[in-house]
Parts: sequence; C-alpha cells; structure tokens
Amino acid sequence: MRILQPYEKYKSVDLNFTKQIPSNWIILRGKFLFKEISTRSKKGEEQLLSVSEHKGIVPRDSINVNMFQALSYEGYKLCDKGDIVINSLWAWHRGLGVSEYHGIVSTAYGVYRPIMPEQWNPRYLNYLLRDKTYVGECLIRSKGVWESRYQLTGSNFLDIPIIKPPLEIQNSIAEYLDKKNSEINKFIQNKERLISLLEERKKDVIDTAFTRGLNPNTEFKQTNQDWLSNLPENWDVKRLKFLTKIISKGSTPSTEGREIKSSGIRFIKAENISKSQVIQEPSFFIDTETHKILKRSQLQENDLLFVIAGATIGKVAILPKNLIPANTNQAVSFIRLKKIEDVDFCYYWLHSNFITTSIWLKAVTSAQPNLAMEDLGNLVVPYPSNSEKLEIVNYVKQEHSILELAIFKAQKEISAIKEYREALITDLVTGKRSIPQS
Repeated sequence: MRILQPYEKYKSVDLNFTKQIPSNWIILRGKFLFKEISTRSKKGEEQLLSVSEHKGIVPRDSINVNMFQALSYEGYKLCDKGDIVINSLWAWHRGLGVSEYHGIVSTAYGVYRPIMPEQWNPRYLNYLLRDKTYVGECLIRSKGVWESRYQLTGSNFLDIPIIKPPLEIQNSIAEYLDKKNSEINKFIQNKERLISLLEERKKDVIDTAFTRGLNPNTEFKQTNQDWLSNLPENWDVKRLKFLTKIISKGSTPSTEGREIKSSGIRFIKAENISKSQVIQEPSFFIDTETHKILKRSQLQENDLLFVIAGATIGKVAILPKNLIPANTNQAVSFIRLKKIEDVDFCYYWLHSNFITTSIWLKAVTSAQPNLAMEDLGNLVVPYPSNSEKLEIVNYVKQEHSILELAIFKAQKEISAIKEYREALITDLVTGKRSIPQS
C-alpha cells in the first residue's frame, strides 16, 4: 500500500480543525457556495427520501424507520440530485448528506443547492460534509438546551467555512475514496460473516455437548421431546420450573416519579442484557421505597435474567454480585435455581438452538413477541449427573473462550478499519494528504 504524501505547497488558514490547506484550494462561507431551496411538491408523489446517519440520503423504503408515516406527502420539500439535505435536529450526529436522487423530504429538513454545481463533484462534497470535521462544525453551530434537541438553522449552516479544492482534485479524491470504501466494505462484510459463523459455532458446541454428552461411547435412549429425541441413556429430562426456587418477572413502578436516573436501586431492563451479560448502560434506577414495594421482583446474585418480551426475546445473563441490590421490569424474567451447580449449566442451555427455536415457536406475536411465564417454566432441560454437568460446562467454557477470542479479534479488525477509513477521509478532504499519482 502506497503511503499518502502531503501536497507540495500549503497556505495558512484559521479553521477549527486545520491551520493550513493546499495552496491552490480556497475557503468560502457556505452562503457564497450554496442557496437554500424550499420548492414544494404539489402532489407528494415523488420518491420519499430520508437521512441516514450511516448512509446519508437514501430512499425511505430502503431503511427501517420507526416514525409516523404521513397520509399525504403533498407540500413536502423537493430536492434534486446534488442537493445537500440536512436534518436540522441531527446535523451534529451526521444527519446530512448530498442526494443522489430526485425526490421529496420532510419539511423539517433543510435543502441547499450549489450556486455553481459545475464546480462541485457531488461525491466529494458528500464526503466533505459528512466527515467528522464538518460534523463537528455543525455541532458547534447547533443551538439548544438538550443535546437531543440541538438544531442547526439554515443561516448557521451557511456560515460554515467550506474547503473547496479544484474540481479535478475533487474528482480524484471522490474516485479514490469510492474505491477504498468498496474495499473496506467488502473487508467488513467478510469479517461480519466470520463473526456470524463463529457465533453459530458457539451454539453448535452447546447443542452437541448438551444433547450428546462428552463420552463418544455413550448409549442413547429415545425421548418423547420434539427436536430432542435422543439423549444419553443415564440422563433425565426435566422442565425448567422443577429446577427452580422461583420463576417470575418484574413490573414497572406505577407511581409517577418512582423511576429515577442518577442513583438508587438498579432497575434492570431488557436493554441491559446484551452479549450474554448484564450491562450497566443505559442506567436505570428506582428509589428504596419502590424497591420495597416491588419486593416480589427483588433480584439476587446468580439469578438468570431472561428477556421474555420485545425484539431481544431470549437474551439471557447471570446477575453478578456487584449489581445487587437490583430489581427488574415485566420484560425480564428472573430464574432462581435450587442448586448453584445448575446456574452455569442452565445458562448455557438457554443459549442453545433448541431453546431459541422453542421460544420463537411459543412467543405470541402481536405488537411484539412475548413469552408466557408458563411456557418459560415448561422449557425442557436435558439433565445429566452433577459430575457430567460440570464437565460439560467446563468444556463449553473452554471452547467458547477460543471462539470468543476469534470474535474479539475480528471485531477489533473491523473497528481498526473503520478508524482508518475515517482518518483517510479527513486527511483527503481537508488536504492533509494527496492522492498518489500512478
């Protein structure tokens, strides 16, 4: 890979993010380069566009949008190819881009058109405005009390100093970044595919160990359980409810103001169960009095927390001691086992393909998937002797540690290549580095 070199000559500038640019580049305020457009659609029949943090300006039907759909798009703003579209409330969060489409956008969006479009490569301009340096400029100029309500007005956007290289250099930068982006995206896709295969392998390890055992010479017996028809002959089959002291779920505090944000008793929700662990962010808390009122759902160390409602249904984690005292809501079930040696064993079994399939077959789908407590308690658990349980758990832990190391490495490689891409875009669009000449 050829190392990108600086340009031969630079001149001094006074920008927040750089103090020099190549000598033949210029800087102008946005108001001298772009004009705000507010042409409205008469019938609202044009293609509806939206702003994506990760993709820029895209057709609305190409992304998942959980927002209200208008009955009519009459009066929506028109935009053309090459226009800049900005979600004024999310410009500071990369909610902007240069459109590759003719279409309509929300009236809450700002639309800006280059005054002299022939002097711009739209793809370069898209890279420039969505680069972290210009997202930072949008943040500086956005106004508001709360971060989620920061707003970038049209006048503030048009006040931003815009770096403008010669068109031929814009073309070279855009072509080079398009090529690199394609290569990087392919690399990321391959790594994500690898991670997916490794995650599947983790489940396969559980499925095999928990249904076949570790002894290759074992004899098997027939069971009357679907998808679990053969088990080692000395194993039992038990319902989860018969292994527990309690299976229950939490509830949401009914008294207004009981849930607080800063400190108190930790209140664990479905979003706190991620990657088979209880994570502390986002943080939710309730006060001590509410914790007493919700006595039935007070949690204990080594409780299995199992998501029973919503998109993450089936996620499971073991509650660690450092998060006690804690409580939970109605989307999370807590499973308190009779035997401490069953905690890890059931934890891994609840990750199996057998359980995943069982859950989704039983989950009632209305507004969102929901697993009844009775169905959770009736989940089938293959049950060997204590010594075999320990051997199986240790084996799965060992195999998973190898797989998780490979997953961690792949994730680090993805993070590194994304950081490289971001730095590369910044260096090129701000003139710190030049395109290598062939």
